[in-house]
Amino acid sequence: MAQQAPSQDAEEASSVIIVEARRRDESIQDVPMAVNAVTSEQIQKLNMRDFNEVQNLVPGLQFFSNSNGVAAGGQMRGIQYDPNAGVSASVAFYQNDAPQEGSLVLQTMYDVSQVEVLRGPQGTLRGQATPSGSIVVNTKRPDLYNVGGYMSTTANTIGGQNVNGALNLPLLSGLAAVRVAGVYSAGEGNRVTSIQNDGDRRDPYTHTASGRISLLVEPTDFLRLYGVAQTMSRKAREFDQFASYSLFDPSAEQSDPVITPGDRLSILSNPRNVDQTFNSYNWRAELRLAGQLLVYQGQKYDLDVQSVTNSDSANILSGKNWFQTTHTHADTWTHEIRLQNESLVAGMFDYVAGYFHTLQKADTNVISQTPVFLPASLGGGLATIAETPIGLNGGHVTEESFFANLTAHIGDSTELSGGLRHIKHRDPGVPMVIAGNALPTSPVNDDGMIYIASLKHRFSPAVMAYASFGTSRRPGAFSIGDFSVVKSDLQNSFQNLKTETSQSYEAGIKTTLFGGRGTANLSVYHQKFNNYPYRSQSGVYYVNYMATVGAGGAVTVTPSVGIFNFVASVPVEVNGVEADASFEITPNWSVSATASYALGKIKNGLIPCNDLNGDGIPDDLSAPPSLAALQAAVGANNVAGCKVTQRSSFQSPFSATVQTEYHQDISSSLEGFGRAMFNFNGSAQGDPQFAFDQVGSYGLLNLFLGIRDPKGAWEVSAFAKNLFGVDKATIINRAATSNYQQLVLPTFKTVGMTATSPYTIINTTPNREFGLTFRYAFGSR
Repeated sequence: MAQQAPSQDAEEASSVIIVEARRRDESIQDVPMAVNAVTSEQIQKLNMRDFNEVQNLVPGLQFFSNSNGVAAGGQMRGIQYDPNAGVSASVAFYQNDAPQEGSLVLQTMYDVSQVEVLRGPQGTLRGQATPSGSIVVNTKRPDLYNVGGYMSTTANTIGGQNVNGALNLPLLSGLAAVRVAGVYSAGEGNRVTSIQNDGDRRDPYTHTASGRISLLVEPTDFLRLYGVAQTMSRKAREFDQFASYSLFDPSAEQSDPVITPGDRLSILSNPRNVDQTFNSYNWRAELRLAGQLLVYQGQKYDLDVQSVTNSDSANILSGKNWFQTTHTHADTWTHEIRLQNESLVAGMFDYVAGYFHTLQKADTNVISQTPVFLPASLGGGLATIAETPIGLNGGHVTEESFFANLTAHIGDSTELSGGLRHIKHRDPGVPMVIAGNALPTSPVNDDGMIYIASLKHRFSPAVMAYASFGTSRRPGAFSIGDFSVVKSDLQNSFQNLKTETSQSYEAGIKTTLFGGRGTANLSVYHQKFNNYPYRSQSGVYYVNYMATVGAGGAVTVTPSVGIFNFVASVPVEVNGVEADASFEITPNWSVSATASYALGKIKNGLIPCNDLNGDGIPDDLSAPPSLAALQAAVGANNVAGCKVTQRSSFQSPFSATVQTEYHQDISSSLEGFGRAMFNFNGSAQGDPQFAFDQVGSYGLLNLFLGIRDPKGAWEVSAFAKNLFGVDKATIINRAATSNYQQLVLPTFKTVGMTATSPYTIINTTPNREFGLTFRYAFGSR
């Protein structure tokens, strides 16, 4: 990732990437862990307007956002993470040194100075313990001395526009400065439209507006005060994308019309509407005294998300749909105080010690609609659409921890480091209220310790090797999504999860080659999990006892076939390799490559499954079972469980990125350049219990051509992303279904029914786009 400039001698490179992976400035080649840095220069060069594009530069990293806009996260190192699983993230996000909500970070990106991706267990140095890594985002700070700023505008061929910029103003030279930045981005969302002539054929869209103001004050040499306030609003209207299920399962019912992934079409009459609002306030104080640094870092952020999602996935009510309406509001406060040295203690020690506290309160209210149809003998038409109100008004979830790290520098070449964190997590587990019925959720009280240790030795100025051991833990949680009012012990075990712990072993080598013109780094690791939260991707059928509110407020409980991605606590082992290399072929031509391989496996774990024949082996069902068949198979358990040894992650084990850039002077005031980036994703097995979701390998090529001022004052570039227009289904689900209630004679009681569509919901590769970008900058940028 680090492209080195030509060196003046054999031991000194003229360009070094500095990171704060261990909370102090270090060369990326000196850090004894696998780190990828995405600099502001790379963000600008590769026209990265959306934070999700960071994963293109960091193989093995994959981002996910809930379609309803409530949650988002990342996964890497073979660890599957689903925001709906209920557990804390496997990858933590930080913005300006404080933990941040993934839903805010994974948005339109602007005025960012650097993104650091730290691989492996984290938590003894940063606010939250995570098993597979952390992503640290630093926005640009005000310059105390110089006026400056920039403006960048982009337009593309798929209806996208993006304008972002910043202005830096010293208020009192050397003492105080302010930086104001903002962005407005508009586009056509996923560009999926509906085939329904009588439905809502409005074009999809996303509109994002955000602003940020930063204030830096340094009244004395020993005191620094820094604060950032940011607001963001995003509105989106998008259809789920569908394809003919027979394209993946040849034995399935043929659809009319046939829809391919490249068509980018939906069978639904109405789209999903999402309205997100985020506010974040970040403040920091630094006090320097006698070679020591005392830091207080505080933050408050809140999110408010409203969404209306079409629940008629099989589109059985053409022109009229039923919906799930979700409203979530969450407030989070974090505080950290830490003490660390700036000058070596006793000539050989570095230390960091501190206290961290977080408090979160989240309220979610859902209205779930269910259609009720007349008996066939009475025409079978729609009788009514019943509504089930669901409320989860969260209590105050708190976590506090004490942490300490000590590094001993043994001579000029060897370093021994160790750290620990004691964590106290409290979640009161307030009841979930469904149609007036309060269903208790188990409280989570988790106390524990995590550790990390590393040994680093520099064999020469150009070669460093390290070995490390780390542990992590994630407290158990309640997985939301099964709203049945009658549950078995087995069913509850697939929602109330145990505390996850892990142990990781890693070794690596980092080298600087050809006098600083190149680098080559390699790391290998093994990680073992207890109670890893595995969530089925394609869903498991279960007996769902639905509570509906009828006329006069009467509550009726009826069984039906439900489907939910239950979660299980299982043992998992992951083995992986990561490598990156860069080389400056000539002063004008550079190339770099990064690759990742990670394979995680469940080891004889009990998971929720479809097992109609009772043999303990997951069934690969081509259609939902009838209620009678499901009840006969699962009995009072309501859901089946199977012991398996299988893949734990659905993403491709192997991925790689190659970049190259060439630039040439055209005149004394004009420079031309060309850049290319190729992303390769290996084949993915998908859910082992579903035979038709396999994804073959594919690659995406992005090209950039342009001219610029050699001093960086302006740049004009043309770009092509996904140049060859690859339309690949990257996520394939089972055939889409809709659940409904049917009135039966003579009692007019309801029974649960399921309708299956000849189509399935998919995700695909990004659209091909061509575009132009103009950027102008002046002074302090």
